[in-house]
Amino acid sequence: MLVIDNPAGVAAPVGAYSQVARVDVGTGALLFLSGQIALSDDGELVGAGDMAAQATRVFELIGALLAAHGAAFGDVVNIRTFLTDMSMLPMYGQVRRTVFTGAPPTSTTVEVSKLFRDGALLEVEVVAAVAS
Repeated sequence: MLVIDNPAGVAAPVGAYSQVARVDVGTGALLFLSGQIALSDDGELVGAGDMAAQATRVFELIGALLAAHGAAFGDVVNIRTFLTDMSMLPMYGQVRRTVFTGAPPTSTTVEVSKLFRDGALLEVEVVAAVAS
């Protein structure tokens, strides 16, 4: 019923956590993805000071994690975004609209004073619902 996963082909977590928790529910599953920041496969920050570059990388990572479990952005039911500067919301929104092209998921966006990696401008976590 519960699978904790760090999918092959996706960069390993940078701390003591797992990237995906899959909870089987009836004939489907819920995927809970850990928050993602703009890290390269080598663990280096991507796009220092550039919200569009960081948001693009974050959604690349989320897309890969979803795909590893047979899901896509259209399966996302909830998205939570943590921004270090709410004035960058329009830039983030432009990138986000390129991946969520249908009905948008439920959403929460908040400003935080700092994220766990210096220079990270945003962190995004999602929940997706998929058929088994």
